[in-house]
Amino acid sequence: MTARPRPPACRPATRPDARKTPEHVPTPLRQFVLKVHGRCNLDCTYCYLYRGQDDGWRDRPARAGARVVEHTAARIAEHVAAHGLDRIRVELHGGEPLLAGPAPVREYVRAVRRAVPDGCRITATVQTNGTRLTDRGLEQLTEDGIRVGLSLDGGRAAHNARRVDHAGRPAWPAALAAARRLAAHPEAYAGILCTVDLAAEPLDVYHSLLELAPPRLDLLLPHANWGNPPPGLDGGPPGRHRPGATPYGDWLVTVFDAWWDAGRLRTRVRLFQEIVALLLGAPSRAEAVGLSPVAAVVVETDGAIEQVDSLRSAYRGAAETGLDVFRHSFDTVLRHPGIAARQSGERALGEECRACPVGRVCGGGNYVHRYAPGSGFGHASVYCADLERLIRHVAHRLEGTVRIAT
Repeated sequence: MTARPRPPACRPATRPDARKTPEHVPTPLRQFVLKVHGRCNLDCTYCYLYRGQDDGWRDRPARAGARVVEHTAARIAEHVAAHGLDRIRVELHGGEPLLAGPAPVREYVRAVRRAVPDGCRITATVQTNGTRLTDRGLEQLTEDGIRVGLSLDGGRAAHNARRVDHAGRPAWPAALAAARRLAAHPEAYAGILCTVDLAAEPLDVYHSLLELAPPRLDLLLPHANWGNPPPGLDGGPPGRHRPGATPYGDWLVTVFDAWWDAGRLRTRVRLFQEIVALLLGAPSRAEAVGLSPVAAVVVETDGAIEQVDSLRSAYRGAAETGLDVFRHSFDTVLRHPGIAARQSGERALGEECRACPVGRVCGGGNYVHRYAPGSGFGHASVYCADLERLIRHVAHRLEGTVRIAT
C-alpha cells in the first residue's frame, strides 16, 4: 500500500447511529461491562476518558449504588433467559474498580450470579491498574471466581512513566507488585492490556511483559481517528497521511515475529491470534479486527446503558444511548441504531473497505478509529495502512508455515 485511504462515498454520519441497516438481525449481548467506580486514582497523561473531550463522567455518581446493581443484574438475567444464553462475560471496570476495595466488585458479580438462570456460565473479570490490589484483596476476588486483568504500558518503570497519580507520583511500583501477586496465582490472572507506544522499543516492551508471566496480552492501538490522529501520524482529512507510513504496523510486525518464532508459546497475544484465525476462515471474537457483530454493552454507575467507552474518544456523547437499566431492557439496546450499526458486519463498511483484499480480515479496524469529524464512521480506519501491513505479514508467515508442514 502506498498511501493512506481516501474517504469512501457514504452518507454523512456525525453520530455512530447514522448508518442504519434495515437488514439488521440483532445478535444477543454476551459481554456486560459494569462500571463499579467512576473515578480513578491515576492521572495518566494520555487518558482519553478523564483527559479527553467527553467529561460526562463528572455528572455521574462515583460508585454504582445498590439500586443500580440490583436492576442491572435483573436486566442481564432477563436477557440471558430471553435468548437462552449458555455463557456471558461480566467485566468490572472504572475508573479504577478497586478504589473502594474488592467488596463492591464481589457484590456486583454475586448479584448477577444470583439473578441469572441456572445453566448460564458467567466469566467474571475485573480490569485494574493494579495499584489497589493487595494480597487479601486478591484472595477475596479469587474466592468469588473473579479473575484480574492488569492495564500496563510495558513491564518496566520507563514504559509506565506516563502512568502517575494525581500528585505526579509513579504508579509502577504498586503495579509491579500486583503483577507479581498475579503471577503467583495464575488461576486468578486474566492477562495484561497494553497500548502500543511508538516511543517504546517493541521487543523491549514485549519481553518485559513476558517477564510478568501473563497468560494473555492484549496489544491495543491508541484510540484515535481522522480528526485526532495517533502520535506518529500526520493529521488532516482521510487519505492525507504521508505515503507509505506504517509505524504501528511495523511495531506490531516486530512483536509478531518474536511471538511466532518462539520455541514455545509463552503467552497468547489476542490480536495476533485473531488475525491468524481470520486468515484461516474462523470468525472474529474481538472488535479490533474482523466482521463479527459487537455483542458488548456498558452500564454506568448511574445505571445508564451506553456503548463501549472507546467511542468517547471521538466526541462528547458518542457512547450515549439515552437508555438505562431502570426503564429499558437489553433487547431495547439491541434496537438502538448505534448498536445495529456495529452489528451489521460488512454492510456497515464503506465501499473502499468492502473492495479491499484484506477487508474481511481487517473488518475496517476498530469502529472508533474510522471516525472523521463531519462525516462520521463510514471511513477506513486511521490505521488502515498499518493494519494492512500487519495482516499481509501474518499471512506471509502463515503461508510459509503451511508450506513447510505440507
